[in-house]
Amino acid sequence: MHNLLFITTYTGIGGGETLQLALMGALDRERYRLHLVTPRPGKFPEAAAALGVKVAAIPYRGTSTLFVPGLWEQLPITRNLGSYLRAHDIHAIMSDYHTLPFIVPAAERLRIPVLWNIMGWWFPVRHWQRSFFEQRIAERVAITAAVREKLLGSPPKLDPACIDVQIPGIDVRHFAPDAPGVDAMRVRARLGIDAQTPLVGLVGRFQFNKGHEVFQEAARHVLNALPDARFVAAGDNVGSFKVPKDEAYKAAILKAAQDDPRLRDRLTYLGFYPDVRDVIAAADVMVCSSYYESLSMTAMEAMAMARPMVSTRVGGPSETIRDGMTGYLVPPHDGEALAAPIIRLLRDPALRAAMGAAGRRHAVEALSVERYAAVMSAKFDAMIARQSH
Repeated sequence: MHNLLFITTYTGIGGGETLQLALMGALDRERYRLHLVTPRPGKFPEAAAALGVKVAAIPYRGTSTLFVPGLWEQLPITRNLGSYLRAHDIHAIMSDYHTLPFIVPAAERLRIPVLWNIMGWWFPVRHWQRSFFEQRIAERVAITAAVREKLLGSPPKLDPACIDVQIPGIDVRHFAPDAPGVDAMRVRARLGIDAQTPLVGLVGRFQFNKGHEVFQEAARHVLNALPDARFVAAGDNVGSFKVPKDEAYKAAILKAAQDDPRLRDRLTYLGFYPDVRDVIAAADVMVCSSYYESLSMTAMEAMAMARPMVSTRVGGPSETIRDGMTGYLVPPHDGEALAAPIIRLLRDPALRAAMGAAGRRHAVEALSVERYAAVMSAKFDAMIARQSH
């Protein structure tokens, strides 16, 4: 059995942590004993512990993007992490960006391979860091090709061949139309509408790149064609995601909806909703109006729950949605373009059903966490095998 360590500075539960929890739950426990190290306690390590993962809090501060490998590895946290690796006989490590300058040298001294889990593209690669990223890390895996290309930049800051792309997986049994506990009418009852009222849904926290204002613009165009349509949005800024600029954006979006007499009674912002499956199940069509998405779990979850997805053609959704088959992709920043396929789908129940069924098949075949766990297991095993020779 191999001891596998996940290490990250994040302790709350966002999209990235949800994906890691799904991976932890899908890995074969007869082959791997799982560990998680974070700088402090939090919701993420609590959830991991509930899955049977051995968790530990080792205080440290995540690196800045200006880190100098030779200097940063002299910090005490590197020795502390090395002690943990020895004590728990760790065989392979999956790390976030912020921990790499510490965990990589600690692991090198013990001949333990490290995989960099590339969840975002906003970490600049400085010229003095190139050899660190290319030569001292065993594997580099980006969650989408869009993340990979944005991280590399133009001209590429790293050898493009050194970064693999593997789209993470979701639990397609949990996100299923007939999954236990899912109730579409809970949301519809809260909105005061029946099962026949056309409903368009969005899930996402309040952040500028999510394009809530485009969603509102699209809603106005949809109402021109279908005056009975309703709209619902779930998500809020909680925990580490509650930052001043996002709160200001949230206030502006909510005010715009309230000030618009057409949207005031037709668009409902639910705030944080404990089980987004109810929102997806309640909607006839799900929407992503973002200006950019590294992945968009909502797109994957909506397809798994047999709901057609209308999304801007940006980042992750352009790689997971099959345009014209499981949903539609449209240009960003254009509410009218977003509205057109929504109207088409709301007017055609047979098309909605066909796209929903195609989305479910696509999610099961290509976007399941079981597929992702098999791919990552092969990587972990190959890393360990190479290191042992």
